[in-house]
Amino acid sequence: SAHAVCAEITAAGGRAAACKVDIRIPEEVQAMIDYSREMFGPANILINNAGLGSQKYFLETPLATLHQMLEVNVVGTFLCAQAAAHDMIEMGGGRIVNFSSHSGLLGSSGRAAYAAAKGGIIAMTRAMAVDLALYNITVNAVAPGPIDVQRNRNQHSEERRAAWQQAVPLGRYGDPDEVAAVAVFLASDDASYVNGQTISVDGGFTAAGLRVKKI
Repeated sequence: SAHAVCAEITAAGGRAAACKVDIRIPEEVQAMIDYSREMFGPANILINNAGLGSQKYFLETPLATLHQMLEVNVVGTFLCAQAAAHDMIEMGGGRIVNFSSHSGLLGSSGRAAYAAAKGGIIAMTRAMAVDLALYNITVNAVAPGPIDVQRNRNQHSEERRAAWQQAVPLGRYGDPDEVAAVAVFLASDDASYVNGQTISVDGGFTAAGLRVKKI
């Protein structure tokens, strides 16, 4: 899939390279940053979009699931941002965009472990923004709501889709391009004075919340 995306970017006139990495392992993360530097020079933009989800009610969530959510979503984001920030410091600044979720802001059903991780990303984004401002590096987060991606098409039942559509004031799932547009904004010069913020891209959902009846 990564190679296919690279081909699309190249065909559109851009430059891209694929690199397989386990973001939980510091050595692999650093190897990714080194590879990026070798291919394109020091990176001044990082989008932390790798993540893992879980849908289990609190009393049914094993400790291993909690560890997995924290390791991938929180530790992975931490390691990637830390490694990239060293390159950005050499360049005199940069942009880091972390991906959280509406689950980090609201108590949706069956999301205890996932919410703990995504809430951690929001808190970490604020702290990173303060620490890295000294180096002209801004750090912000994007918190998507329900997005019309293949994973959700496969996993969301008719009942869950109906619940989402009822709970979202705009009455629909978001489009991936609508999420990407916010990430691009935060990575651009237009957002040069935006720092430590979490922007929800959710059609207004965080003003309402979601409750799904357990079956």
